[in-house]
Amino acid sequence: MKTQARPLDQDDLAMADLAEVRDWTTLAGPDNDDSGPQVVRALVNRVMSRTPWRPWPLEPGEVIAAEMVSWGFTTPRGTTMIVFDGLVFSDCPDSGWSAFEIGPDDIAAAEAGLDAHWPEHLTLATRHWGPPDYVGDDSSPTFVDEWDAGAGAGRRHLAVWLRPGAQFHLYSNKPTKDPLTTSVGVNYAVYID
Repeated sequence: MKTQARPLDQDDLAMADLAEVRDWTTLAGPDNDDSGPQVVRALVNRVMSRTPWRPWPLEPGEVIAAEMVSWGFTTPRGTTMIVFDGLVFSDCPDSGWSAFEIGPDDIAAAEAGLDAHWPEHLTLATRHWGPPDYVGDDSSPTFVDEWDAGAGAGRRHLAVWLRPGAQFHLYSNKPTKDPLTTSVGVNYAVYID
C-alpha cells in the first residue's frame, strides 16, 4: 500500500466556497435522466446566476456531448467544482491523506490511516460548516442506516450537515477485501434535494 499525506489547503478553500452558498434549492435541477446540451446549458445558467462560480469555457470546435449531465466551474478562490443537477463536489486531488495500491493484506493499515486522519478533516469541515447534524462510524452495528437508509453503506466514517435544499456529507471510504478496495481517502459532497 502506498500513501500520500498533503496539507488540507485545497479542501480548506473548497469548503469555504461551499459554505457561501446559502440556499441550494436554487441550484437543484430536474430529477430525471435527461442529458445533453440543453441540460448542461440550463445547469450552467442556474449556477452562474446564483453563485460567483465561472463555468469552464468550451474550446473552439468543442461541443457538449449528448450523454453529458454535469459541468465544471472555477470559484473565485480557484477551486474546481463539478456540478450535477443533484450533486456538487470539489476536485482537490492534492489535499489530505489517501492510500492507494491497497492489497488484500493492507485493509487494517488503510483503516488505521483513515481513523488517524478523519479527525483533522472533521475539524476543518466543522470550522467552515458549524457543528454537524450527525457523526458516526462503522463501529456502530446500526451505522449503515443511522443517518438515513443506506447512508453509511460503503463508508467507514460519515458526518452530515443540513443546509436549505442540501446535505453536506463528509465521509471516508470503507476498505474491503472482497471486493478489494484499491484506494481510500476522506471526501465530501453536497447532495442537492
